[in-house]
Amino acid sequence: MTRWLDESEQRTWRNFLAMTQLVNEALDRQLQRDAGMPHTYYMILVALSESPGRAMRMNELAHRARSSQSRLSHAVARLEERGWVRRTPCDSDRRGNVAVLTDAGFDALASAAPGHVAEVRECLFDALTPEQLRALDEICTAVRSKSVGRSS
Repeated sequence: MTRWLDESEQRTWRNFLAMTQLVNEALDRQLQRDAGMPHTYYMILVALSESPGRAMRMNELAHRARSSQSRLSHAVARLEERGWVRRTPCDSDRRGNVAVLTDAGFDALASAAPGHVAEVRECLFDALTPEQLRALDEICTAVRSKSVGRSS
């Protein structure tokens, strides 16, 4: 039996969708304008920069980026063309590849980060009170915890 959304849940759901779309579009516009890269590429560079040796297996990177292998492979190919990432065979499994953040990629990320953080602050955090920020963190944590294992 379908558990339909009541009026309050429907309003909250639509507000959530509109908010996430507005934030994502603002972040993508800012990064395209100021750094010449889409938000997806920025998130790949961040993931690699935070990994040991600034390297990660492609399948793990796809999982972290919430992307399909083929979509991630296409994005990494574009990042390779810019000299920001290189792919190398995996030492432990020759069928796999490792994406490695280059020094040029790290520099591009470091250059893009201040504008990105300013945009995140402006379009999300500046709109919230400290109490709302704590509540948002709790909400995000609860949803992510429930979703663990449901999506791959």
